[in-house]
Amino acid sequence: MGVLNKDKSGLKGSFTTMVSESRQTTDTNSNSTALAVKNLSKIYDSVSGKVVALDNINFTVKKGEFVSIVGPSGSGKSTLLNMIGALDRPTSGQVYINGIDIFALSDSKIATMRNGLIGFIFQSFNLINRTTVLKNVKLPGMISGMPVSEANNRAMKILEALGIADKATQKPVNLSGGQQQRVAIARSLVNNPAIVLADEPTGNLDSKTGDDVFDMLKTLSRKFKRTIIMVTHNPELAESTDRSILIKDGKVERDVAN
Repeated sequence: MGVLNKDKSGLKGSFTTMVSESRQTTDTNSNSTALAVKNLSKIYDSVSGKVVALDNINFTVKKGEFVSIVGPSGSGKSTLLNMIGALDRPTSGQVYINGIDIFALSDSKIATMRNGLIGFIFQSFNLINRTTVLKNVKLPGMISGMPVSEANNRAMKILEALGIADKATQKPVNLSGGQQQRVAIARSLVNNPAIVLADEPTGNLDSKTGDDVFDMLKTLSRKFKRTIIMVTHNPELAESTDRSILIKDGKVERDVAN
């Protein structure tokens, strides 16, 4: 399980160069800060006029913190997660991950950064069903240029830590929903990301399996000091995280410690 304890601020080679080029001499580069969102806004054009999806969002997340983002449908939660995950560019504002101003980078460098610094866990798992569990988990490592032997070793150690090493040669489609979500969690960790983004990770699971998956995320945060930002509609789960950020009408309405 030691593989989960390793701390890596970036990938080697060109990624290291990219990091040094985009570092900012501000408090966003604090050793204790994993994520800083600064004056973040997103405005979409529509046939009926401009739609403000995010309106001057500001918050920081410490390394090892487990933060939930909650709010009604249409509040801007998914848009915010897309910005933090560098899946879309904001209209204005900055997102810093490990001190890197991610939107100061080119699109190609953002793709490299996303694979190296961010782990994703989706509600619908988003696994490749035509290949094995092991290949799904090691895929981000292979994309980042990790040697095959290291990718295999890391993937197997994480699968073992999550209790599903015996499923490594199976295909995801043959697993239960809870097992598939564990595979997705393992995949999110293989590159030692600075942050893990979980979008309704229990949404497609029954209550008991969902609780098991959530407990696993809590363990990753508390025991292995992983930084996790989770979007959820479940108030009980949100109250069990370190902090809850309530988004309403594209703004932070409340940011409370639990």
